[in-house]
Amino acid sequence: MSRPFPGGLEHSTHWQNVLQQLKAVIPSAITALVMTFTSWQFAVFVCVVFAFYYLPFVRRLQVYVLIAASLFFYGYGQPELLPLLVVAVVGTWAFLALSIKRSRAWTKYGIVFNLGLLAFFKYKFLFVATPVATGSAVSDFLLNLPLPIGISFFVFHNISLLVDLPKQGRAATVWEIFLYVIFFPQLISGPITQARNFFPQIQEKQISKVPFVEAARWLVLGYFFKLYCANNLNEMTSYMAHPLFETVKTGDKWLLIFLYSFQIYADFFGYSSIAVGLALLFGYRLPDNFNRPYISRSIAEFWRRWHISLSSWLRNYLYIPLGGSRHGPARTYFNLIAVMGLGGLWHGAGLSYLVWGLMHGVLLAVERPFLDKLDSVRSPALQALRAAMVFLIVSMLWIFFKLPDFGQAASYFAGLFTESTVQNPPKIYRTLALAYSLPVILQHLILPHQPQGAWARAIEPFAYGALVALAYAEAGPESAFIYFQF
Repeated sequence: MSRPFPGGLEHSTHWQNVLQQLKAVIPSAITALVMTFTSWQFAVFVCVVFAFYYLPFVRRLQVYVLIAASLFFYGYGQPELLPLLVVAVVGTWAFLALSIKRSRAWTKYGIVFNLGLLAFFKYKFLFVATPVATGSAVSDFLLNLPLPIGISFFVFHNISLLVDLPKQGRAATVWEIFLYVIFFPQLISGPITQARNFFPQIQEKQISKVPFVEAARWLVLGYFFKLYCANNLNEMTSYMAHPLFETVKTGDKWLLIFLYSFQIYADFFGYSSIAVGLALLFGYRLPDNFNRPYISRSIAEFWRRWHISLSSWLRNYLYIPLGGSRHGPARTYFNLIAVMGLGGLWHGAGLSYLVWGLMHGVLLAVERPFLDKLDSVRSPALQALRAAMVFLIVSMLWIFFKLPDFGQAASYFAGLFTESTVQNPPKIYRTLALAYSLPVILQHLILPHQPQGAWARAIEPFAYGALVALAYAEAGPESAFIYFQF
């Protein structure tokens, strides 16, 4: 099915050429660097590892099988960065051992070590330009290494490890740490699993205890939301990029920010669901990462429902250590804004990410004194209005997430309130937008009212079969998972 261009671009040969050039010269480098969850290579990889993992003579070696599989998965596109992964894990293990056997001060040194790795690879280009030539072969090699995929996630895992295990007085082998940090379903984009929840699960697994039905549900949902919803919406929201958004009518700019809200949810929910399903196949349970965030009635509730594993990590390892809400309102508001600002920078070294995080922090602080009073009002109309306002605000702030260049993001934001004379898109464009957004909308609105009983269980396989058919027959063009870049 051909997709028409929004904003009348189907009538503009010039902009069609611009779009094709952008797609040609900016290929999905991230997709090329990893064995993506949606590739046939990954399907073969999982089948081979699964078949070998549950062989009787392998049972005592299952941890090592998963470590080897995870190293292969990570090194498939970036073998030169495998030593970094090994250094990060072994270094964290060494600091953990010193913290448990000698002094808790080593925990702080271990955290600094991990944050140093993150800062060097993710934020060095705030201070140096690329390509870099220093005259030293070693420094040139290090400075020109690409950003390791998933570094933000495995650094957060390392910090959780350093904080949790010393409190429990629990030692860990280097192999257990390797598995916790690099377990391939969660290695690239989470969910961020806290050490206290993962380590008790490291034990021999039996295929008879695998919840195949539950795993299949998660996998079908994940692939459906990624292939059918996110990939198709990605084709439309490509017009949010500069300079294409300058050719889009004001009303369609608004439409695109809502489509991006649905896309980023479908994309990340899809990844998280696939990760949960894969982990279940190997006997591990990862945390749920989403709980219908777009029905939230406050920004605070949104962050309890969106990227739950990140919100929990920021609360437990940053907000509470900073003092949380224990030192009066002013300190509480500062902590909220500071934590969310750092959370924004965690996503990327750019002013747009910082602004996105700070704005969420400011909104958390502004709404905090009024939440109890608002929550006490039982009016359904008021609650619906609150949810609509939160969705509108969150969607508008996604602009700074979608466009890491702050100037471009500010220009798009301003364009929402400036009338444009560009021709309206044809109606079929809006029809397609609704078709690919509808699953997200329905999931948020009907989940609490799912039918129960024998008849519902009887039709469930057919419903999931329909999702598989749609994902296969109407999958959008291949695109990298959005959170791969973090």
